[in-house]
Amino acid sequence: MGPNASNKFSDLVATIVASYHAEPRTCHIDSGRLPNHDAIVEIIQLLRQLLFPGYFGKQNLVAGTLEYHVGDLLVSIHASLLKQVQNALIHEAAHRGESIPDSEGHADRIVTGFLRTLPGLREVLATDVQAAFDGDPAAADMDEIIFSYPGFFAITVYRLAHELHLQGVPLIPRIMTEYAHSVTGVDIHPGAHIGEYFFIDHGTGVVIGETSRIGNHVKVYQGVTLGALSTRGGQKLRGVRRHPMLEDEVTVYSGASILGGETVIRKGVIISSNVFVTQSVPPNTRVTVKNPELQYRDRKPQTFKQEVPPDWQI
Repeated sequence: MGPNASNKFSDLVATIVASYHAEPRTCHIDSGRLPNHDAIVEIIQLLRQLLFPGYFGKQNLVAGTLEYHVGDLLVSIHASLLKQVQNALIHEAAHRGESIPDSEGHADRIVTGFLRTLPGLREVLATDVQAAFDGDPAAADMDEIIFSYPGFFAITVYRLAHELHLQGVPLIPRIMTEYAHSVTGVDIHPGAHIGEYFFIDHGTGVVIGETSRIGNHVKVYQGVTLGALSTRGGQKLRGVRRHPMLEDEVTVYSGASILGGETVIRKGVIISSNVFVTQSVPPNTRVTVKNPELQYRDRKPQTFKQEVPPDWQI
């Protein structure tokens, strides 16, 4: 900023700085390091290259150079994630008025442990791809799902974030899942537990709360909420089971809300669209809402013949 501009805004600069001191809850000044949001997004992209070789980043991979490629990626991810995890640990300790004598060593153990979970994560994500392909007749092939399905992207980021959450990493898992939320409209808390063969169809508007438990072979559609009955208790509810459990082979159609920490949806249940569920459902049950009465009124008298245009034929 040149001297003229500096003089022009000197009073505004002073006012803004004064507002920092007046309202410290929205400032992070003289408080040490924080994880870097952009760096974490870059780490997600690198992890996708590692999880799905040949799809993202370097393409046209050949078997003869795979070990070099994987080794190079692991070194880059380890270095970047180590720094961000270290910052997160230091930040959390400072909040508690504590310090970490060997923050880098602690972060290294966490990151190394996380990276060793990736082969297992690849196996689980392969089941998610299969579930999406089996459950969506519009899917041309599995490449399309990996490349473009927002639900699958959100699940991928969730599974990565969940592993870091299990390792006790603060802040970073939530940054990861909220990034996926901003991109896809799918909000999965990293603390949720989700089994294999999980499919989110369409995706937009899905919410899966922190203490949700989801079994295997579960399918949910857009606009589904697995939420809490009430959050009026605020921080007093931290650590309390607030969200429902879905057992294996449950299907939840669009717009349904399933609420409450004591709500258990048993195996094989189908929850129809726009249903509001706050109590447990026995196995192999279909839950529906009675259709409202629809009224059709002609705005103008006319003759209407229902035909399907030729170009609409499948």
